[in-house]
Amino acid sequence: MKSSILAGQLICGGFAGPALGTTFSAALSRGERGGAVIFKRNIESAEGVLELNRSIANAAPSDMPPLIAVDQEGGRVARLKAPLLLVPPMRVLAKQKDPALLRRVARAQGEELAALGFTMNASPVLDVDTNPDNPIIGDRSFSRDPEEAARLALAYADGLRDATLLTCGKHYPGHGDTDKDSHLELPTVSHPKERLMSVELLPFRRAAAHGLDAFMTAHVVYPALDPGVPATQSHVICTELLRGELGFRGVVISDDLEMKAISQDTGNTAVLAIAAGCDLLLVCSDEERQEIALAALAREIDASPTFKARCEEALARGLLMRRKKGPSPDLAAFRNAIAAHDAVRAELGALS
Repeated sequence: MKSSILAGQLICGGFAGPALGTTFSAALSRGERGGAVIFKRNIESAEGVLELNRSIANAAPSDMPPLIAVDQEGGRVARLKAPLLLVPPMRVLAKQKDPALLRRVARAQGEELAALGFTMNASPVLDVDTNPDNPIIGDRSFSRDPEEAARLALAYADGLRDATLLTCGKHYPGHGDTDKDSHLELPTVSHPKERLMSVELLPFRRAAAHGLDAFMTAHVVYPALDPGVPATQSHVICTELLRGELGFRGVVISDDLEMKAISQDTGNTAVLAIAAGCDLLLVCSDEERQEIALAALAREIDASPTFKARCEEALARGLLMRRKKGPSPDLAAFRNAIAAHDAVRAELGALS
């Protein structure tokens, strides 16, 4: 396999506008992207995003089905609006303390997303809501209690899997106790390892045992685990702890490498993240930065047999996941799903 293809398959990118542009389409066709992540800027209508996802699927090589992901948690993190199911923040759902409700809602949400051609909902949030001053997690979390956060989040994951969607628990190893937004700056969580293991990491341990498809990393420093090194770039956190102590066997996806916590040098950041144990890198909007990451990865692949082997391992793990759920956009199935979810919609309306 060419170095550029091996490198590009480890990048899931974003792009501007509601139609698939020629440069991103060409990169997919060359095998130089592992998939796409869809944002509000790409969405004008449900029918439009279905056709967009179809074009992404058609552009990619048939033996390398693309990941097509969206952040559709509910509440303030929802890229798609009505007629899709309008899911409230997880804090609102979790107050019912009803795993069966969470699973029903997630299955309905997942059926709609799958019919639009998505293969992954970047959900559930596994962060524990321990800091009331947290600017980025808050009501996205299921609970302030780690055991309850795990139990309810995994019920939600089960609903998404009932709908055949891939799941992605985030933000490993826990973003719930930060007081900074990693979109804007690099946070630190300074708790000792004993506390991290019993609170922040407990839902991820449960999720690893439950077989979630993927975890997304946090651009956060945990001095008790690896001083001065953001989790996304830490071999201690992304490999030794995650694969060793927690026993996770799924795909490790970086959070967006464009976030200001970590974005100073996209090429170097990409190489460090893959070397640390990430299997797939998000570069969510800037196609030029995607090319910078690809070039840096390809250079390191050519220079280092050890790094090349790490990339081959990452690709094998990512392809195994992607082949479990290829894109299947279907307008009739989408319309049927919307019509079938009136009862769930009414249930959510009663909660709000």
